[in-house]
Order: sequence, then structure tokens, then C-alpha cells
Amino acid sequence: MVDGWRDKRADGGIGVDVTTGRIVTEGLSMPHSPRLHNGRLWLLNPGEGKFGWVDVVSGLFTEVAFCPGHARGLAFAGKYAVIGLSPACETRAFQGLGLDHALAGKGTDGRCGLLVVDTETGDTVDWVRIEGVVRELFDVAVLPGVTCPSLIGLKGSEVLRMLSVNDPEIGRAVECSRPKGARRKVSDTISRGGSSSGRAQC
Repeated sequence: MVDGWRDKRADGGIGVDVTTGRIVTEGLSMPHSPRLHNGRLWLLNPGEGKFGWVDVVSGLFTEVAFCPGHARGLAFAGKYAVIGLSPACETRAFQGLGLDHALAGKGTDGRCGLLVVDTETGDTVDWVRIEGVVRELFDVAVLPGVTCPSLIGLKGSEVLRMLSVNDPEIGRAVECSRPKGARRKVSDTISRGGSSSGRAQC
């Protein structure tokens, strides 16, 4: 039934093997972000504030760590899990769940940010809190070998001045700026071995 999950959001969540249609686990609360990693099926159980893994034979969900927020988005870097967190939405679908009671018991509110969990111990080894206009995260990704990444929005002027050169030997973004009121074009050419390999123009 369309939108029927709202009536069973506390314990009606399931995990399905899409190749066979077999239900491998059930009784979850708004499950999210299933991932296969190191031979295990990992997922988030946001309505209960839990991160863990599923035994695909027995269907048993084993909690590894508590997530202090509505968990959506899961990525792995070795033995570490990176989990996206959001404050509980004000809509009815996200209220009155086990997460609310768990947060109240800990005397805290849901937060927006990232949680880094050691999957072997369940310990939170690091976290990032995000404040400001960003209130919800829907997914996360790990970018190996990337230092100081940045996101360029579509509304600001940065999108008009930035070009990312897709060359692993260069591996950097070229920024060119246009002084206010200037009409001429400014260009920056990246060269390697005497040949031009990329051009940023604005």
C-alpha cells in the first residue's frame, strides 16, 4: 500500500534480498542505508537510534552502536563506519519512536552531523556536528585520498569560478576570479610536461 509504512513505522521495517525477494530481517523501525561490508549486512535502524548488522540466516539484528539522531547515510573506511545524523523531524512520522525515548533518557536532543564508529568495539571514535542552515543529511560518502574537500553550491558565485580538473596527477581544483565590474576573461592553464592538460576560464 502506498505510504503504508507510516502506520508500521515503529516495527514494520524489513530487509529484502532483491535478487530473490526473500525477507532477510524484519521488525525494524524505518530501516535505512543497507550496506554489504566485510561479509556482513550492515544497516541503520533510525527509529530506534541503532546501527548494527544482520545475520542473513537467522534474521537477527545485532546493535553495535547508538546513534544520537535520525540516522540516514552509511559509509565505511576500513573498520570504521561513518553515519549521517539528523535531528528528528517535526512531522508525525518521526515522532513517538524509540529514538525519542532513548534521547530523553540520555537528556539530549537529536543532532545533525556525522558519527564515526569503530565496528569492532562499537565505540564512537570521532564526530562532527553540523549547525546552521543544514538540518538534514540523507547520505554520506567516503573519499579516499582526498584532503580538504569542498562542496560548491548552485546559488553562490563560487559555481561560476570553479573548475575541477579530472586528472589524478593534478588532483586539484583551479579557481579563477573576476574582479567586480571587470569584463575581460581571466584564464588559468594547467600544464604538465609542456602540454596543456586543463583550462579554467571565467
